[in-house]
Amino acid sequence: MSLYGKFASVGGATLASRVLGFVREALMAAALGAGPVADAFFAAFRLPNFFRRFLAEGAFNSAFVPMFGERLERGGLDEARNFASTILALLITVLVVLTILAEIFMGTIVRSVIAPAFVDDPEKLNLTILLARIMFPYIAFASLMAMIAGILNTFRKYFLAALAPLFLNVCLVSVLGWAVLSGAADRSIGIWLSVGVLAGGLAQFGLVYWALGREGFRFRLQRPRVTPEVRAFLLLAAPTAAANGIVQINLLVGQAIASAQAGAISLLQYADRLYQLPLGVIGIAIGVVLLPELTRVLAAGRDEEGADLMDRSVEFALLLILPSAVGLFVLADPITALLYERGAFTRDTTLAVADAIQWFAIGLPAFMGIKIFTPAFFARQDTRTPMWLAGLNAVINIVLSLALFPAFGHVGIAMATALSAWVNTIALVLILAGRGLYSPKPFALRRIAFIIWGSVILAGIAVGAQYGFADTMLDGGLILRLGSIAAVIGGAAAAYFAFLHFTGAFPLSTLRRQMVKR
Repeated sequence: MSLYGKFASVGGATLASRVLGFVREALMAAALGAGPVADAFFAAFRLPNFFRRFLAEGAFNSAFVPMFGERLERGGLDEARNFASTILALLITVLVVLTILAEIFMGTIVRSVIAPAFVDDPEKLNLTILLARIMFPYIAFASLMAMIAGILNTFRKYFLAALAPLFLNVCLVSVLGWAVLSGAADRSIGIWLSVGVLAGGLAQFGLVYWALGREGFRFRLQRPRVTPEVRAFLLLAAPTAAANGIVQINLLVGQAIASAQAGAISLLQYADRLYQLPLGVIGIAIGVVLLPELTRVLAAGRDEEGADLMDRSVEFALLLILPSAVGLFVLADPITALLYERGAFTRDTTLAVADAIQWFAIGLPAFMGIKIFTPAFFARQDTRTPMWLAGLNAVINIVLSLALFPAFGHVGIAMATALSAWVNTIALVLILAGRGLYSPKPFALRRIAFIIWGSVILAGIAVGAQYGFADTMLDGGLILRLGSIAAVIGGAAAAYFAFLHFTGAFPLSTLRRQMVKR
C-alpha cells in the first residue's frame, strides 16, 4: 500500500470514530448542555485520559515503537517478541499499582488537581469523584490497547488499530441514546456514561488483541524484570514521559483555570471535539503511520527515503489541514449551531463554543505540525528534544492562560493553546533544519506555496457565502441549514482543488497515483 493509501486507511477508520464522536457530543449537548453533570463527567474523564496519553501513547509508544521496529528489522520476529513480552510485563505492573493508588486517593486528586474550583459546589465535587472512580480502570485497557496497536502498526497493519477507538463511542452513544429516549435524570446519565467508558476500553483492547493474534503474534507471559533492555527502554522513555507529563499537566492546569467559570470545561470540550475531527483524521493518521515507517527506513540506512517520507507527509497534511482550518474559522457559528444547538444547548452556548473553535482553528496547522515533526526525533531515538520543547510549550501555555483568562474567559485558554502550539512547531522545524535532519526540497516548497494560495481562495469564497447566507445557515430549518452549509463547503473545496489541479501543483492524476503506488 502507498504512503497516501496508509494515511487514508488510518484516516478513514479515525473518521468513523470521530463522526460517531460528534453524535455522542450532540446527544450529550441535548441531554446535559453545559450543565454541572457535563462539567463533572468531562473533568472526571480528563484523569484516565491524562494517564493514557502519559503512559501508553506517550512514554511507552514513542520509545517502544522505535525499539520494537529496530529489533524486528535487524533481529527478526523472535527478538522483537521477547522485547515486547518484557515490556508488557512492566506495563501491566505499572497499571495495576497506578489504578489501586488512584482509586484510594481519588478524592484528593479531584480536589487538588482535576477541578479545585468544584470545592465550592460539594454536589458537583462528589459526583466528579464518583465518576472518576468508576471510569479510571479504563486506563488499563486503553494502555494495553495502545501498546498492541503500536505492534500492529509496526507490522504495517494499521486499519483495525485505528478502528479500535470507535468502540468507546459506540458504548457512549448507546448510553446517551437510552438516556434521551427514557428521559433519565442527569446524575444517572453521568454514572452510566462512566460505565460506558469502562466498557468501551474493554472492547478496544479485545479488538486489537484479536487482531494481533490473527497475525500469529503471541506474547510470552513472564514476571517483570529489570533487564538491560528494560533499562535502555526506560532511559529512552523517561524524557518522553516527562514531555507527555508536561503536556497533560498543562491540560489539567487549563482545566483547573477553566473550572472557575461555570460551564467553561464543557464549552472547551465541545469546541475541542470539532477541531479534533480534521486533526484526528489527518494528523493522527500521519503520526500513526509515519513513526513506524520512518523507524524502519532509518534503521535500514535509507536516509534519502526518510527525507522523502517527511516531504510527502508535510504535503499531504497541508493539502487537507489548511482548508479545514479556514473552513472552521469562517463557518464556526453555523457549524456549531448545526451540530449542537438543540435541547439544553442554546444560541448563547453556540456562540461561546464558536469563539473557542476559531482560535483552535488558528492553531490547527501547528497541532498538525507537532504530529508530523515529533516522529522525526522519535524515529532516531531522540526523546529529549521533544521533552524540552514540550516544557517550553507548557510554560507559554500556562502563562498565557493565566494572563488571558480573566479578560476572555474560556476563549483565553483556546488562544493560549493555539499560540503555544505555533511556538512548539516552529521550534521543531528549526531544530530539524539546524541539525541537517530535514529540509524540504524545492518541489515540495512549490507545492506548499500553491496550497497556501488555494486556501486564500477558499477563504474568500467561504467569507462571501457567510455574509450572503448567514441567516439561512444559522436560523433556517434543519434541512436548509444542512444543505446550505454543505453547498458552501463543497463549492469552496471544489474551487480549492480545481486551483491546485490547473496550476499543476496537485493534478488529480498525481493524487490518484500517490494513493495506489507502493
